[in-house]
Amino acid sequence: MLTTWQKGRELVTQKREHDEGPLQEFIDELHDRSPAVPRTTGTAVFLNRGKTTAPLAMRANVKHNHLLHENVVILSIETEPIPRVPESDRIVLDDLGYSDDGIIHVTARFGYMQDPDLPGALRLASEQSAEFEIDLDETSYFLSTIELHVSDAPGMTRWRKRLFVATSSITADAADYFGLPRDRVVIMGSQINV
Repeated sequence: MLTTWQKGRELVTQKREHDEGPLQEFIDELHDRSPAVPRTTGTAVFLNRGKTTAPLAMRANVKHNHLLHENVVILSIETEPIPRVPESDRIVLDDLGYSDDGIIHVTARFGYMQDPDLPGALRLASEQSAEFEIDLDETSYFLSTIELHVSDAPGMTRWRKRLFVATSSITADAADYFGLPRDRVVIMGSQINV
């Protein structure tokens, strides 16, 4: 069961990284678009696993809704191998090469004994960045979800794929885990065949 889970996660990660594409390349594409992607008021926070790939929800928002918010925060959470990360070391900011576009990557670092406080991390980031101000009561949180389907693609036997897909549906809800306000969470999905 554990080897099935591990192999399944490897396959999903490879396919997800392919679909997400490089973050810096996506940001550069946004800047090179003519006409530019329209912007709407407010702040959008896109949770992401790191800084190397673009959030699926952000790509989907641009592709299907044809817009970006005035302030865009791509937020990654890192759990450090120490009990607690002090506030002074909690936030790492990256303007992704453009200091005036309202798009910023925030890495929020927490110790393994700490519950990730995303609103607190965003408040700290806003205090440290001249690029954006954040009104947490008006912030929208965009989450990417993936629906897995069993396919004939190589990688695992069909019965192991079915087992992996079945056990994947037991994962925790990110909105609940991070304590995000449900009335401001937008979930954008995609599909991956394993």
